[in-house]
Amino acid sequence: MSQSIQTIPSPDMFRPPINRAMRTLDRSFFKKEINLASACVLHAKKIASCRKDLSGDILKLDRLPPIRPVPPSINADSNSRCLLLKPDVRVDESSWSSQLRELVNTQEVLVAPYRLQLDYNCWNYHDIMSAILPESEQDEIPVGFSVVGHVAHLNLRNQYLPYKSIIASVLMDKNPTIRTVINKIDDVGEENEFRTFRYEVLAGPDDMNVEVREQDCTFKFDYSKVYWNPRLSTEHRRLVSKFKPGEAICDVMAGVGPFALPAAKKRVWVWANDLNPESYKSLVENSKRNKVTDFLRPSCEDGHAFIHSTLKQLLNSARQITIYLKLSRSVRTTKNQTPLRPSPPEVFKEPKTFSHYILNLPATATTFLPNFIRLYERHKHLFEPHTNTKLPMIHVYCFSTKSDDNKAEEAKICREISTHLGYEIEKVGDEEMEIWDVRDVAPQKRMFCASFRLPREVAFGKGG
Repeated sequence: MSQSIQTIPSPDMFRPPINRAMRTLDRSFFKKEINLASACVLHAKKIASCRKDLSGDILKLDRLPPIRPVPPSINADSNSRCLLLKPDVRVDESSWSSQLRELVNTQEVLVAPYRLQLDYNCWNYHDIMSAILPESEQDEIPVGFSVVGHVAHLNLRNQYLPYKSIIASVLMDKNPTIRTVINKIDDVGEENEFRTFRYEVLAGPDDMNVEVREQDCTFKFDYSKVYWNPRLSTEHRRLVSKFKPGEAICDVMAGVGPFALPAAKKRVWVWANDLNPESYKSLVENSKRNKVTDFLRPSCEDGHAFIHSTLKQLLNSARQITIYLKLSRSVRTTKNQTPLRPSPPEVFKEPKTFSHYILNLPATATTFLPNFIRLYERHKHLFEPHTNTKLPMIHVYCFSTKSDDNKAEEAKICREISTHLGYEIEKVGDEEMEIWDVRDVAPQKRMFCASFRLPREVAFGKGG
């Protein structure tokens, strides 16, 4: 189907033809012809200068390059091109700018009609869906989706389900790296404790084995069997930036390792655990893939037990790693060919205590806090004032409501933490206490990360 449009400027001139009855994607429907004027550059060497001189006259639209082949009817250089002009610039000279008129008079360009042919490939996802979806649903066209490797993950509202196949097909067409489109059909964690979800494949093969790059690490996993949220990449980076080389951290709900692997890569001793056997499997494989096995110790057990068992194991650990820095061939000698001495090796000895604990299970993470009560009761001698070592920082994720300043939410989170620890935690006056606004997860729901130093009264019992 082809439509011809008059040269009267219109907001709809370059939009695709409309078909609100379409239920199966018909790419051939989306064709359009538009009659424009063009400035044909008669000599190829003048293309750049003419384009600059006519910058105010040239058609400027996304996905529509203004430089086109010269029509066969025009006598010009074989390598010459024509410049598409705005719709209000017509072939008759009454609409020409002074710059265009001058170039015509000097015989550098010739204004001629141009029949612009548009097809499905000329429009983006939003353009196509705007032409298909009912006008009543135009305000919230589904544009938000997560990309995990080659998989696009949609969470369609009910009113868009009749169009799910078209949405998926167009989405895949317009995003070349996407090979599979899925739609979530329940809430994360609704049916199991591993935060996975049921889904339906809308387009492409049912292949959920993905590869993701984050913080210079490569993650490979089966997206249908483990939890991964690409919207948390900034949060992963923020928290990992707090860890220093040589420290030990305990990642209680590590998943496939979005905190653990980047931390280990910066030579932090990481004890990483997840209850999901599939997450554990991916964690082990990815630690090998990213060459961080020396610094990462994976585990698959209950998080409550892990907090206690790792304390004892770390106390008995005597791991030490020596890293020799290699000089590349280009820097092995100075300018006068004097051999450079290699830098002394770096020695990393695993500490006896953790500097950080990560509890990243927002729905229930605060219920793990009672495990820290009297956790270090028999190990006071490892911390201040007996040594220079401070008690660990706890980073616990949780959900709460949302407000403009988060003040009410901060107070609520502090009360919840205090209840589980049996000790009052306050944000006011505590420089190390931080409640970080991670992201909105629903219209009235927000994810937070509360970070605080484990109080002595909690770690050692009453009296500290």
